Amino acid sequence: MKRLPDDDCGFASALNVIGGKWKMEILWEITMAPRRFGELRRTLPGVSEKMLAQQLREMEADDLICRQVFPGKVQRIEYSTTDFGRSLNQAVTVMSHWGKAYEIRMAEKAGRDARMRLALSA
Repeated sequence: MKRLPDDDCGFASALNVIGGKWKMEILWEITMAPRRFGELRRTLPGVSEKMLAQQLREMEADDLICRQVFPGKVQRIEYSTTDFGRSLNQAVTVMSHWGKAYEIRMAEKAGRDARMRLALSA
């Protein structure tokens, strides 16, 4: 996603952090429980390895998630949310509620418009 220029109110910065097709789904999954890369691939059908890796790197750079490497014969890497990432989940929940209210409003408006067109054609 093309990054928006910073603004005075911080809204563009917030959109830059949550922008990206998979970021919110990734954040949700990692908030539920720490996940390994392969687990995320399985729980997010449709995301490519390249896209998942890119989004994880961006989210780590934005301090939303933490990448922890467990040493051993087979290196294990696990992703978890930071406190800052969990605070974003709270903000996105409010936006989600607004989005659902918007969908209901638009569906009701479409119904009114359809009834009006039907009445005018009769």
